[in-house]
Amino acid sequence: GPGQRLVWRSFALPAGPDLRHFLRAAAAGQPGPSPELPPGPGSTPGAPKVYLETYGCQMNVSDTEIVWAILQKNGYARTKELGEADVVLLVTCSVREKAEQAIWNRLQHLKALKARRPQARAPLRVGILGCMAERLKEEILHREKLVDVVAGPDAYRDLPRLLAVAESGQQAANVLLSLDETYADILPVQTSAGGTTAFVSIMRGCDNMCSYCIVPFTRGRERSRPIASILQEVKMLSDQGVKEVTLLGQNVNSFRDLSEVQFQSVAAPGLSRGFSTVYKAKQGGLRFSHLLDQVSRIDPEMRIRFTSPHPKDFPDEASVLQLIQERHNICKQLHLPAQSGSTRVLEAMRRGYTREAYLELVHHVRDSIPGVSLSSDFITGFCGETEEDHLQTVSLLREVRYNVGFLFAYSMRQKTRAHHRLQDDVPTDVKKRRLEQLIATFREEAARANTALVGQAQLVLVEGPSKRSASELCGRNDGNIKVIFPDAELEDAAEHGAPGRAQPGDYVMVKVTSASSQTLRGVPLCRTTLSRAAASH
Repeated sequence: GPGQRLVWRSFALPAGPDLRHFLRAAAAGQPGPSPELPPGPGSTPGAPKVYLETYGCQMNVSDTEIVWAILQKNGYARTKELGEADVVLLVTCSVREKAEQAIWNRLQHLKALKARRPQARAPLRVGILGCMAERLKEEILHREKLVDVVAGPDAYRDLPRLLAVAESGQQAANVLLSLDETYADILPVQTSAGGTTAFVSIMRGCDNMCSYCIVPFTRGRERSRPIASILQEVKMLSDQGVKEVTLLGQNVNSFRDLSEVQFQSVAAPGLSRGFSTVYKAKQGGLRFSHLLDQVSRIDPEMRIRFTSPHPKDFPDEASVLQLIQERHNICKQLHLPAQSGSTRVLEAMRRGYTREAYLELVHHVRDSIPGVSLSSDFITGFCGETEEDHLQTVSLLREVRYNVGFLFAYSMRQKTRAHHRLQDDVPTDVKKRRLEQLIATFREEAARANTALVGQAQLVLVEGPSKRSASELCGRNDGNIKVIFPDAELEDAAEHGAPGRAQPGDYVMVKVTSASSQTLRGVPLCRTTLSRAAASH
C-alpha cells in the first residue's frame, strides 16, 4: 500500500541458447512455452492449473514470472500441457501489428479448445495480459467473447480477484496504470534450475515519448526500483550459480532510485552532447552509474550486461563508459538504438538527436572502450521517409558496422504521436524492399566486424549444447556474439588436475577460426575463470 517500503525480486530464466531462441521466437510473434514447474507452496492437490504463454520482449518474460509468482502464492499450479489447463494466460506485446495479430490468431485456436472441453470439467478461462491488454482495454472483451480476463502490466496483483470474477461466469478487466508499481515484494521463481543467465528488472515504464512508440501508453511512466533490493537479488542469483545477469528496463541509463531521502536533491546529470529530451531534467536520486558500480562488485565471476539504454543518457562525464572499461566483469558491449540514419526522420521520431550527434557518441564510446561490441535498433519506412533518408540509414550501418542489429519495418500504432500527427505514407512494398536492403547491409558489415576476430582468443560463457550438433557447445563472448566450438576434454587453466569437459556456466577460452554475420566458430583452448582471463590480458 502507499508508503510501504517494498523489496523487488526478479527471476533466473532458461539458460542461454534456449532463452535467446525463446526471445527471438517471441519477438516474431511465436509464443514461448509454459514450462512445467512443481506446484508452489500455496497450491494444493487438485489446484486449478494455469498455462502461461509469453510474446514479445524480455520485459514480458520477466512479467510472466511475476504473474506466476502471484498465482502460485494464491493456490494455483502450473502446467506445460495446454490440454490440462483450467486457466490460459497470454502475456502480450503491442509494439507492432504483427505481434497483436499473433494473439488474435491464437485466440481462434483457444476458442476451439474451449468448445471441445468436456462438460464435466469447469469451463476454460482465458486471459489477455500485458501491453495489448493495456492498449485495447475492454475492446478485447467486446471483440472476442471467449476472453474472460483482461489485465494491464500494472494490474497483475489483481489477477486472483479477476479470475474469481471469471469463475462466476462474468468477464473482468483491470487496466489501471500506476505511478509507483514495481512488484517490489514479489518473491523470485526460478524457471529453470541451474540456469546460467538471468534478467533482473530494475525499472518499469518510459517517459521519452518517441513519436512511433506505444510503450509509454502500455507500460506507463518511468519508475525505478530501490538499489538495495536489486543488489539483494543479484547476490541471491550469484549464490544460485548464475553466471550472467542482464539489468533490464525500457530505458536503463535514466534509472533514478528515489527511495533514499538523502539523495533526493542530487543535481540531474547532463545529457550527451547534442542530445535533448521532451521532459525537464529530473533532480535527485541514485543514478545508473552508481547501480552498475555496486552490481559489478557482488561477484567477480558474474558477467553484467544491461539493456536497453537511450543514447541521450550517456552523460559527457562518461561514468558509465568508464565503469565498463575498468571492470572486467561488465561486458564490453553496448546497445545504442539509432532507429534511423537521417536527421530529418530522427526529428520526426522525436529521438532528441541528429545523425551527427549519434556518430559523435559512437566515436566517444569506441575511444572510451577499445574493442567494444555495438548493437542497435532500426525502423525503416517511418512516416515521410524518402529514398534519400533510407540511404542515410544504409550509410550509417556501413559507417558504424554493428555486431548485432534488430531491424523492423514501421508499424503505425494508435495513441502514439505519429498516429495523431503524421501519415503512414510509405507503401508496404517499399518498406519491405528497404528492410531487405538494411538487413543485407547489416549482415555484410557484421560479417566484416566478426571476421576481424578470427585468430583471436575469446572468453566464452558456455550455455549448453549447440542446437545443430550434440558434439558442439554454444556460448557467448563478452561482446554477446554466439560462439560454437567442439565439446572436448579441456585442461583447466586454474587447476592442474585431470582434464574435463566444459559444462554450462563454465568459462572457456576459444580461439576463433571462422566467422559469419551472426556466429563465431573456434577451437577450445582451456577452461578458465573470468578473473583469470582478465588478469592474463
